[in-house]
Amino acid sequence: MKSLFTISMTNRSLPSRGTHAVHKVLGLVVAALGLCRTARAQIDITSYSGVGNAPPVWVALSGFTGEAAQVLKFDLYVQGFGFTNTDNAQYLLSGSSNGNLEGRVTDRFSKNALVAKGYSGASLRRQAHAFVDDFVTALNRKPIGRTKIAFKAKAGRNSEIYVADFDGHSGSAVTSDGTLVFAPCWIPGRFALVYGSYKLGNPGIFSQDLSSGSRKTVAYYGGSSISPAVSPDGRKLVLVLSKDGWTDLYVADVNGNGLKRLTKSPEDESSPCWSPNGEWICYATKIKERRVLCKIPAGGGTPQRIATVGVRSPTEPDWSPDGKWIAFTAQMADFQICVVPAAGGDATILVPGEDPCWSPNSRTLIFNRRSGGHLSLLDVPTKQVKDVSRVSSGINSQPSWAR
Repeated sequence: MKSLFTISMTNRSLPSRGTHAVHKVLGLVVAALGLCRTARAQIDITSYSGVGNAPPVWVALSGFTGEAAQVLKFDLYVQGFGFTNTDNAQYLLSGSSNGNLEGRVTDRFSKNALVAKGYSGASLRRQAHAFVDDFVTALNRKPIGRTKIAFKAKAGRNSEIYVADFDGHSGSAVTSDGTLVFAPCWIPGRFALVYGSYKLGNPGIFSQDLSSGSRKTVAYYGGSSISPAVSPDGRKLVLVLSKDGWTDLYVADVNGNGLKRLTKSPEDESSPCWSPNGEWICYATKIKERRVLCKIPAGGGTPQRIATVGVRSPTEPDWSPDGKWIAFTAQMADFQICVVPAAGGDATILVPGEDPCWSPNSRTLIFNRRSGGHLSLLDVPTKQVKDVSRVSSGINSQPSWAR
């Protein structure tokens, strides 16, 4: 998706930070500990070997104030960073935020400057997002600070689709249907959504260009037309229809043409999602009266079960963009956000909540916390959680992250 704003960036010669004196008696010990911290931080950034139990990567902030400091702390926290003083941090983030933002990132151990830039041409909030994006990009991670989310906001009996920055700010309504809407999903490569609405009576699927506001009906067959999900290349759509009697999976072109049935089962299939290579569709169904996850070739074929060992009643799957993980909701005594290797295996329970969706970095999830009607962001390796700003007084749910 194209950026909605422009940020000008220039390399600046920002003041370098002085090195800290090390007490002579403890010099060798501290140096050794520093090497351990460096190795551990690098492993934490690139690996999920400690899902839900990994320590944060420690950073120190200095010179930033007000809104810029708040944005930096939020963006870093939901991507697995923690905050400490300069003597214990791996990365030192320094700069100023008086007017425009200037920022510098230095690796305290190698002394390398990872970022040294000034930002202008956008709000201070978006400049701060851009600074964090440049930092995580320097660590070979995908940035998320300038991405968008879509979600359902419910007030009373009705709901509308909203779009906002990933942290919930700058939210605006996409629909004004005055009825129930549901399940927004981004169309990759376009500033556009598909979603469900009861606008025509029964639930139907619509697509909408967010720049022009133009909306088209994609699927409306009577009965239920629900759970739309667009393929990673933006060309295909999987959805759940009841037009032939049972509630089954169908695939079609993204405009609704070329409809093809994938499943034919008395069980209710739900919540389909695509593998990042577009070859598989994962969904929730039942086998012998028990809720399970399965996958089926996108072109049709035999479904295969995906084991989620250790949890019951998995539903609402979402496949990570790197192809390694499937996040889902486990409906047990409470609703829990879980992850499992994409091939199946032991599932890890992370936090209470439902309806998880991966960010482009395959590390941060957005989900519905349920209590209070908030959407929240979760860093999977560390379990660090922050609520996003709510755009209305109603319940915010069913998030979709543009990627």
